[in-house]
Amino acid sequence: MVDLSARPWRRLRPSEVEPASERTPLADVSVHWLVEGWPQDVRRGIESFRRNEGDRSVRHVVVDVVEGDPATWPDGVELLPLVPGTGWAAARNAGLRRAASNIVFVLDGSVEATGDVYGPIERALADPGVGIAGPFGLVTSDLREFTTSPGPDVDAIEAYLMAFRREVLTESGTFDERFTFYRSADLELSFRVKDHGYRAVTVDLPVRRHAHRRWDATPPEERDRLSRRNFNRFLDRFRDRFDLCVRPGGFDPG
Repeated sequence: MVDLSARPWRRLRPSEVEPASERTPLADVSVHWLVEGWPQDVRRGIESFRRNEGDRSVRHVVVDVVEGDPATWPDGVELLPLVPGTGWAAARNAGLRRAASNIVFVLDGSVEATGDVYGPIERALADPGVGIAGPFGLVTSDLREFTTSPGPDVDAIEAYLMAFRREVLTESGTFDERFTFYRSADLELSFRVKDHGYRAVTVDLPVRRHAHRRWDATPPEERDRLSRRNFNRFLDRFRDRFDLCVRPGGFDPG
């Protein structure tokens, strides 16, 4: 998307990112990363996933919304340098427009693969009734408080690692771009996928979680304000949709 041989590199607005076309070479999997700072975390993640790709064809797409140097990224990475200040969901969606594969991963730089992540996800998404999968699941009984759950059926998959078939994203839509901060954007998308009749399931994956830098770097008062605002956006759409919950009103996390 960007001519790295030219200087200075022109940063794009999200609306300028063109979707993958029929001429875009198809891969088995596309893996989507976002850099809002700390690019070393994303490089660590890419390296860990590449160690376990086997004979699959995998495209890594990196959206960079900070003033980094595009030339520092590994070979074979598709880079989308966006204008600084682009919101979380808009940046994510810009990257997802470049998906040219049947299976699409959304990854956070805090996640490191320690083994084959692709195989278990491919097997889970081979079930046409499953629309979204990942290792970190959440459930709720009241649509107000969410708790972690081993699943397999859950109410939402956290965006540290979530995967879909591309056709599901086409049907349900991508992230709501009002979410300029990441919190609850994954809840809203998970519920939208479930509202189209799909299941959200957890998959046991060999991954290691590192510090989530965006959370740690945001002052507590600000992240609380942004989190409340985002959760209210989720409630605006799904506050009464208990029919989408795995066990509404009766979930016992113990």
